[in-house]
Amino acid sequence: MRILIVKTSSMGDVVHALPAISDIAQAIPGIQIDWLVEKSFAAMPNQHRAVNRVITLQWRKWRKSLRAPDTKAAIKTWRAEMALHRYDLVIDMQGLLKSALFACFAQGPRAGYDRQSIREPLASLFYKRHARVSRDLHAVDRCRQLAAQVLGYTLPTTPPNFGLKASAEAWTPAPGPYAVLIPCASRPEKLWPQQDWIVAASQLRQKGLAIAVMWGSPEEEQRAKNIAQACDGVVPPFLTVAQAGDTLAHAQLVVGLDTGLTHLAAAHGRPTLGIYCDHEPGLAGVTGSGHVISLGGKGQVPSRTEVLASMDQLL
Repeated sequence: MRILIVKTSSMGDVVHALPAISDIAQAIPGIQIDWLVEKSFAAMPNQHRAVNRVITLQWRKWRKSLRAPDTKAAIKTWRAEMALHRYDLVIDMQGLLKSALFACFAQGPRAGYDRQSIREPLASLFYKRHARVSRDLHAVDRCRQLAAQVLGYTLPTTPPNFGLKASAEAWTPAPGPYAVLIPCASRPEKLWPQQDWIVAASQLRQKGLAIAVMWGSPEEEQRAKNIAQACDGVVPPFLTVAQAGDTLAHAQLVVGLDTGLTHLAAAHGRPTLGIYCDHEPGLAGVTGSGHVISLGGKGQVPSRTEVLASMDQLL
């Protein structure tokens, strides 16, 4: 049996789909699982033990220049790769109109959330099989339930297994134990005060941990440098998603905002503290096999005292 998972972005959403893949592989031995994902996030399905083949697209790039010759050539290549195999089932775990349309380029019947469960109801018209899954569940649980319903196996009662395998060789800030801070996010509303990051990092240094402050853009790099300079921390060079995942997988503690790398750290089983300043963590809180804590919510910026106490608890 061969299936295709459609979950293209963003990083946190891709991470949340990983346990469903572990469930499928355990429930249906020998199944071949392919995954369609944005190229920038391909490292995560590539690191899952049960994923056979990863197909990438660059829709975020292509949509800006659909008429350009290079874009047309890239889309032609992608369509050929999508048509390479016939699938017994194509499962759209994204639940968007665009992801349903992506799924249409694969050969095989399509499945996804029903009209009451999906984020964009029109997308459900493209599916042959439908699953009704409460929208009040955590994103990890929604993906696991969707897979179990459309593939016809009993939903496991075991905790989510993200199935990631990390490389033993990873960038580290120094020999010995270290903590990783992720103080950058896609929107300014998600940010936590810089001075609070410095105090938190200084407390971790007093406990004997080296500090790595991660970044992903030039603006974020400057913020990371400001924090690292104030607490004797280290700013890594630019890391790919795969390299960042390896670094996170070996950290003693990870403290980060509501961003994909924070969710990736938890997926690797690391003690992880998620700081939420502009989003409720209930439906997308930090989840993993290690000890995890999610603080804050929409309009509820966690206090410095709360964060420091939670770090102590995780350590």
